[in-house]
Order: sequence, then structure tokens, then C-alpha cells
Amino acid sequence: MTSATDPLPDAPTTPHAPPPAPAHAEPAEPAPAAPRWSLPALLAILVLAAVLYSWNLSSADLNSFYSAAVLSGTQSWKAWFFGSLDAGNFITVDKPPFALMIMSLSCRVLGFGTWQMMAPMVAAALGTIWILHSCVKRVFGHPAATVAALVLALTPITVAINRDNNPDTLLVLLMVAAAALGLRATRDGRLLPLLGSAVCFGLAFNTKMLQAYIALPAVLAVYVYASRLGWAKKVRNLLLATVALAVASFWWAAAVSLVPAGDRPYIGGSTDGSAWDLIMGYNGLGRVLGGEGNGGGGGGGGGGTFAGTAGLGRMFNDILGGQISWLLPFAGIALVGGLVLCGRAPRTDVRRAALVLWGGWTVLHYLTFSMAEGTMHPYYTTALAPGIAALTGAGGVMLLGAFRGSDARWQWVLPAGLAVTAIWAIVLLRRAADWNGWLWPAVGVVMALAITGLFLFRSGNRARLLTASVAAAVVAALAGPAAYAVAEPAAAAGGMGGGMGGTNPTAGPTTGSGGFGGGPGGGRGGFGGEAPGGAPQGGPNAEAGGQAGGLPEGGQAPGGGLAPGGNGEQPQGGSPGGGQDAGQQGAGNGEFPGGGQAEAGNGSAAGGTAERPGGAGGSGGGGGGMGGTTSSALVSYLEKHQDGAKWLLAVPNSQGAAQLIVSTGKPVISMFGFTGSDKAMTLAKLKELVRKGELHYIQLGGGMGGGMGGNNTLNSQITAWVEKNGTAVKESAYDKSAASDSTSESGSASGAGSDSGSSSGSGAQGSGQSASTLYRLDTSDVD
Repeated sequence: MTSATDPLPDAPTTPHAPPPAPAHAEPAEPAPAAPRWSLPALLAILVLAAVLYSWNLSSADLNSFYSAAVLSGTQSWKAWFFGSLDAGNFITVDKPPFALMIMSLSCRVLGFGTWQMMAPMVAAALGTIWILHSCVKRVFGHPAATVAALVLALTPITVAINRDNNPDTLLVLLMVAAAALGLRATRDGRLLPLLGSAVCFGLAFNTKMLQAYIALPAVLAVYVYASRLGWAKKVRNLLLATVALAVASFWWAAAVSLVPAGDRPYIGGSTDGSAWDLIMGYNGLGRVLGGEGNGGGGGGGGGGTFAGTAGLGRMFNDILGGQISWLLPFAGIALVGGLVLCGRAPRTDVRRAALVLWGGWTVLHYLTFSMAEGTMHPYYTTALAPGIAALTGAGGVMLLGAFRGSDARWQWVLPAGLAVTAIWAIVLLRRAADWNGWLWPAVGVVMALAITGLFLFRSGNRARLLTASVAAAVVAALAGPAAYAVAEPAAAAGGMGGGMGGTNPTAGPTTGSGGFGGGPGGGRGGFGGEAPGGAPQGGPNAEAGGQAGGLPEGGQAPGGGLAPGGNGEQPQGGSPGGGQDAGQQGAGNGEFPGGGQAEAGNGSAAGGTAERPGGAGGSGGGGGGMGGTTSSALVSYLEKHQDGAKWLLAVPNSQGAAQLIVSTGKPVISMFGFTGSDKAMTLAKLKELVRKGELHYIQLGGGMGGGMGGNNTLNSQITAWVEKNGTAVKESAYDKSAASDSTSESGSASGAGSDSGSSSGSGAQGSGQSASTLYRLDTSDVD
């Protein structure tokens, strides 16, 4: 028998024996055998998630802004690389193209359509659940990992965004992978996982720019503090990781800058057509501080109102509460409790490192989203879900162990956390009192019974009864978010669409106005249906001729055209208020020229036909997210008279262009980009396009004069020149059934066919809605 001070026996001399471990290394603990239920439970969660994310997906409203870019990427490799909105490569979307690249590649292989576009996004969502489960399991065990995976799968806003073609699904996958690799590098001391973490953060940056870096400080802090490596190796590894992060983050922007401006599309969202300006401005500090096309803040202007007033309570307000906050209180209690339970553990304790990482993830996202004064959509908060899920699973299991321990002080922490969770769930459910009114009493009763069971079966040989009590508590805690989550695919299965559609996807019933009447809550039935309780959708200010909830971003204008909010960002010079009449709505933006009002239900154009890529949920990949449809007669006219031009039409902004691109499959110019403030089109550039015969038709009126119509100086120059040199196209030229009378046929900006019955957005209320006019320009018209 040897004592603790005896020397170690000689290492075996066989050639295949591993080298002895370093003297400072901690002995490896044998991994406990996985319980039988663990893998089946994970597979069941993944199947549940797959159903929620893909059930009747063909009926979901996708974001036609991104659908158009995906379609263009299948038609042109140049558009694929730059992320161009149109295959002619006039302007890009206002995001880096990594998510679009993946969706476009899928559509190149499988064909352009909803399923083909969304398949990689659904796969990414399932991958996120698997990675989070694996990461939590390595540190806290199988029960904690199972709870974390289930919480993430059922988070309402996560279900909504994973049924949409916005880039956030891929962003979250890459960020979770980066965090998991960073934690592994901290635990193992190896360089490769750290480099992998840096590369994942960089790819996330090329998905949604600076939002990808929100969790980076937490990963860095954990690695610096908890890694077993000496400082010299830490510094070396971090320098190498910094290089990997820079390369993975900026390769696209650097490549874009190497292409001469005349040979590349205008970078949408920038002020000078460069990717660097987009990084630092519109998609950078502008999101947090406002400005740079992001509106004026959370109070009364700009995009901030999409998620309510900026402030520390924003995550709990009527708009965001039901989307993300169900388990936020419990996650906070679990984080604090878990850190206290770690006590005086060594600096390298992996449990504390994991708690700090996921706690830092949650706190950093919470503060950023809560205080952001720029554009803030509800679906951004899906990035909070992994942190909440990890803390709920990991911290919850730690609190359960303390609850069963001998220290009486800890016997009340877990029950208190569960009680707070149930109370908050009841508050959230009662905000939609007419929606599943039986649910909130059931949550309260089941949670009360579960907490009682915890105390009754805490000690003694009653493990199965205690397990049943814990399971009942989990069911009660997740009943509310699960109901919200299931409502999204259930609405699609009922043919009612979901949430805000592709432009601002949300789950569950309508509970807040979000600054535009109907709110993001998505009450079932789209914008014109009824809320679950039978009341019309929308807030108390809903107007616009029965369009419930006013005009949400991308919603349908009273006259059938596109709402000026378009694709999710608040227009420059417009106001997001849902209670405004049509005369205040920045009329004309996203509408179609020459009085081409929407023809809802005609099954043509954006609605999808056998000949053209379809609209919402159709074979074409979801153009309906923008609301409204194009005039099939107008589209036919433009196609017939395109006369070899590269672009079918030029319209003021990306919303209208995206609809026409998805409807026709042909390039359409967005002159002033997504927010209408881009300087993409200048008079000199317009003249050059017309001189070369690359463009014949241009839309004026509507958005050109105000609201989101574009840069005022450029507007006035282009408007004056087109009115002077172009030929206004009468509506009767393409629509024989249109009214022949006109209030003005002088060839002025009002244009033939701009009478109140046929102008774009016809039937709109208020005097502020100006007409939209189509002009023809030929080489001979250029000075």
C-alpha cells in the first residue's frame, strides 16, 4: 500500500501508452453514463421543434425583401456575392449577405421556393438546440441540458423567427456555436476551439454585423479569467484568435472595397455606398444610439417604437413580454443562486465559468436591446433565448440540488423562483384575456400543486414523486410560452398567416401596439382578421378603413398598395403611429406605378402563378410578407414593352422593388434603398442608364415627394428631369377596365390615370396621399 507522498509508479513502456499527464493537470473525471431517457428526450425535442418551425410553412408570410435578394442570388453570382436586391446589381440589401448566400445556394440546387429557401434556416434552428444541449450537458448534466433545449425550442419569438427568412436564425446558431467553443477552449486550454469560436463570431458578423459581437465580451472574460493556461499562452492564443476574428468578420467588406464603385452595386443602408459605412453607421452604433436611418429612439420616433419605449423594463412590456420574458425572472434567480452555490470554488471551476458565460450573454443582450434608441424589432430578442434557456436548465438543476440539501436557507429559493415564474406567466396570459382564458388559472393551480409536492417529497425515499413534482413545475412554467409558440404554426395551418408575417414575425395573440396599431403580437388572422377573442385586431387607434391595427410595416394600405413602413424599418420622415389616417402615412412608398393598385385575391403577380415566382407561401418563396400584390395588367405591360432593357422598372424604394422582383423574376431598381434615404440613384446615373437603353420605365409620385421617397435633393432633381423629358403612361394603356376619365392629362406629375379611383393606393383616406405615375424614357429623351 502506498501513501499520498509516495512517488508515482513508472509509466508503462509499451509503444502505444499515452504520455504521462503534466504535473499541474487535474485528473480527468470519468464521464457518467448517459441515462436511457436522455437521447430519446433530445430527439423528441428536436422533432417537436422541427414541427413548430416547418408545419405548413408554405402558408407562412416570408419577408419579400430577403426573398427578392435570394431570387436574385440564384440568377446572378455577382448578386449572390454582394447580396444584391436585384439581379441587375443596382443596390444591395442593408445587411451582409452570408444568410442570403446560404438560402440562395439551397435554391440554386433545389429551385426557388419557400421550402427550398427555408430548409437551411430550419436546419440551423435545430442545430442551435443541439449545440446548446451539448454545451449544457458537458457541465451540468443531462437533466439541465434537456430543460435548456426544451426552453429554447418553445421560446415564442424563436418559433416565429425560425419560420421566417430573416437572418436572425443563422445569427443565433453561429453565436451559440461561438459561445460553446469558447467555453470548451476555457475548459480544455486548447487553441483550436478558441479559433473556431472567433471564426463563428466572424461569420455571425457577416450575417448581421455588430449584433454578432454582443456576447463576445462574455466569452472573452470567461476565457481570460477561468482558463488554466498561463498568461503568456493566453495572450498568444488571444492574439491568434483576434486575427481569426478580424479575417472572418471583414473579408466581405474588404473584398467589396477592392471592387471599384462603378463595378459594384450600391451598398444599401450606407451613406456613401461603402460596406465600411454600413458597418459603423446604419448597422452599427445607429442601432443603439438612433440616427443613421434608424429613427430617433424609443419614445416617439423612429424604429424604437417597434418594440416600445427604450428602458430597462422594455423586455417586459406589452409588446415583448409574451415573446421573450416568460422565464427571464427565473433565469436571473438561477444565475445569482448558481454563482452563490459555486462559493469558493477554484478560479478554473467550469460550472462557474459556464454560469458567467451564459449570464453575461443574457445581461449584455438584455441591456443592449432594452436601451437601444435605434431600430428595435421584437424578433431581435430571439438572441436572448439561448442565455435564458441555459440559465434555466443549469441554474434550475443547481437550485434543485440545494433545495434537497441540509441548508434550510436554500429550501425556499427554488420554490420562490417557480412561484415568481407562475405569477409572471399569469400576468402575461391575462394581457390577452380573451385568448385561451382557461390557461392562466391552470398554470397557477399546477404550479401550486408542484411546489407543494416539492416540499412534501423533498426528503425520504420518494424520488419518483419528487420527480413528478419537478416535471409538473416545468410543465406549468412552459405552458404559457408553449401556447404562444404553437399558435404560430397553428395559425398558418388554418390559412390565417402568422404574426406580422415576414416583415416583423411574432407569436401568440396581440398584446401591444408597437407604435403601429396592430402591434407585433400577431393575433391570428393576419391584419384584416379578428383576434382570438373575436375583437378586431389592432390597438385602440386602429383606423384606415377597417384595416385593423392601422398600417404595420409591410402591411396593406387602405387602397391595397403597400404600407409605407414597408419591410420593417421606420421610414425617414414618416411616423410609425398606428392611429394615423392614410393622408399621414407617407403615401405612395412601396406602391406600384400608374395607379397599379393591389389586386388582392386575383392569384396573380405576387400572389403567385404557374409562370412567375409566387408570393406569400407560394412556390416563389413568400412575397406576401410585404402586403398587397402587384397589378397583373401593369406587369404584363412592363414585360411586353421592356424592349431589351436590363431593368424592368425603377421605383423609389426597396419595398416596391422587392415585390416586383418576386412577382416577375426580373431585375427592378430601388432608387433610394430600404429606408428611402440611400443616395443610390443620382440624376447622372439615371441619364446614363437611359442613354444605354438599360432602363425605360420609372415611377414618380407617391413616395417621391416625401415620407420614405428618398433623398430630397435627388428627388427634386430626378423628378424635374423625368417630368420634363419622360412620357407619362396612361393607365388605360395597360388596364382596359380602368376608368378613362382623369383629373389631369397634362403630362405633369399627376399623370394620366391618376384619378382618385385608379391612382396608386386608390381609395385611400386623407388628402396627403399623392398619386403614383409611370413614365417612359428612351435614349432620345436624354439631354
